[in-house]
Amino acid sequence: MSAGPHGLRHLTFCGWPHRRGQGTVAGGVMTAPVAVSERDLRTLLGMVSDGRADLPAEGLPPSLLADLMSLIRCDTVSFTGVDSGRQQEWFSQDLPPADADAGQRAPNQQHWDHYWDFPPACYPDHTGDLRAILKISDFYSARQWHGSGVYGDHYRPAGLEHELQLCLPAERGPAARPGRTVRLFFTRGPGPDFSERDRALLALLRPHLHQAYLDAERRRHPVPRLTPRHWELLRLLAAGHTNTQIARRLGISEGTVRTHLENIYRRLQVSSRAAAVTRAFPDWVA
Repeated sequence: MSAGPHGLRHLTFCGWPHRRGQGTVAGGVMTAPVAVSERDLRTLLGMVSDGRADLPAEGLPPSLLADLMSLIRCDTVSFTGVDSGRQQEWFSQDLPPADADAGQRAPNQQHWDHYWDFPPACYPDHTGDLRAILKISDFYSARQWHGSGVYGDHYRPAGLEHELQLCLPAERGPAARPGRTVRLFFTRGPGPDFSERDRALLALLRPHLHQAYLDAERRRHPVPRLTPRHWELLRLLAAGHTNTQIARRLGISEGTVRTHLENIYRRLQVSSRAAAVTRAFPDWVA
């Protein structure tokens, strides 16, 4: 990392300088004061306190996405499940609804061909930093951006110029897998870039959006009824005990432990210890 002109600091990453100037967010922490109005704060409070009845099959309630779109001016907002290891998106919500013919945010091979050379996309994978709120302009000058392959192949055809990204873990606890994240994308066409006020609001909202996603997952996949013995065994699993240790603690045979595990897996509709713990204790953190 070195100091550049006007005191800006540059972090070389993925072959491009990551610009972090005044007012930007480093690791989710503001490096300079940004004014957030009382009206913005009231809007935030309403967004995180409202109950949402419109639960979709995947992702966040559409009404929450609509509120986000009104809070942070943009042309589109998308909430997407990204698996960079498998190069796939397992769901994507878009407001307004994506027009595949117009090539808005529909996943395609060109997108994945550029993924590991496109710093805003691969930054969370390379650094493990899921807290930073990222803009394309954090990594590219306007000339660099317009000359990049991903802009020519993916963004320019869709009429997109600016993007603001918020990243969250897709799972918690032992079921979390590298490369699986859920991401909010705010996009704009030609015109002003996203502001530091926009970034500050998302930094404030981030923990509440994560909780909203976890709550939605819990409502979609409620934990089935388990016996007291099942819960006792699951707590020992969460603590990292082996079958042998669990058998000794509970005074039963290892065969009985295996039978209990099979019943637990069937009731929770999972196939592994880690998935069972995460399903039973969705707020458990490793």
